[in-house]
Amino acid sequence: MSRFVAASLVAIAVSLGAGTAPFQCGSSNDPALRREDTAGDALWDLAQEFRKKGNEQAARETLRYLVEHYPSNRHVPAARAELEGSGSETKAAEPAEVKGAETSDK
Repeated sequence: MSRFVAASLVAIAVSLGAGTAPFQCGSSNDPALRREDTAGDALWDLAQEFRKKGNEQAARETLRYLVEHYPSNRHVPAARAELEGSGSETKAAEPAEVKGAETSDK
């Protein structure tokens, strides 16, 4: 009798579609569980390497690219803070320097 019940349960499960799909684990976006870096993570690391080597302009350009192209990346809040905070003086001075350079060339 138990064989009949077991066979019936298997037949019902297959007919309902439970037997046609493989078991899948739920996905998680937890950064601590990732095994590979995303493109945004690589850009963040690249910006930090530029900064360590003293190339602040390349670091800032890389952070801008990260913010513009990967806005949902986990490093974007920190990248925005760095762009707004540490380089605000440089950001304000850049257009004036470019204007001065353009007028002196003429």
